[in-house]
Amino acid sequence: MANAKPLAALLLAVAVLALLQLVRARHSPAVSAHTPAVMTVNGFERGGSGGGASECDGHFHSNGERIVALSSGWLRLDGTRRCNRMIRITSRGGRSVVAKVVDECDSSRGCGENIVDSSAAVWKALGLDTDVGRVPVTWSDA
Repeated sequence: MANAKPLAALLLAVAVLALLQLVRARHSPAVSAHTPAVMTVNGFERGGSGGGASECDGHFHSNGERIVALSSGWLRLDGTRRCNRMIRITSRGGRSVVAKVVDECDSSRGCGENIVDSSAAVWKALGLDTDVGRVPVTWSDA
C-alpha cells in the first residue's frame, strides 16, 4: 500500500487534465474574419423569448432592430467586452449584415457555445426564415 498515494495523485492529475480538455472544448473559438457560429432567433422585447432586459444596457429592445446576444465566451473574449459594439454576420448564401451586440447568451444557463442569438430583423436582412430557428453563419467584429 506504499504506492497508493502516488497512484491516487496520478489518477487525480489525469482526471484534472481530462476535465480541462472538456472545458476547453466547450469554449467558443477565437474570433477571426470568418468565425463559425450557429445563429438562433431571440426576442429582445419585454416578455419575449430572451427573458430579461439586455445585459449590456439593462433595456429591452425592439425585434425590428438589428441586434444580437453573443455566447458568454465571445461577449467577454480575452477580457474584451463586445457590449454595444457592431459585428458583421454572413450567411452561407454570402449575404451579410451589421448588428449591434446588446446581450449575452449565457452559456452557463443553457445557451451553448458558438451562438449568435439574433433578432428577427437580422434574419430578415439576411433573407432567412425565422421559422428555421438555427442556421450556420460566420461573424466577425465590424
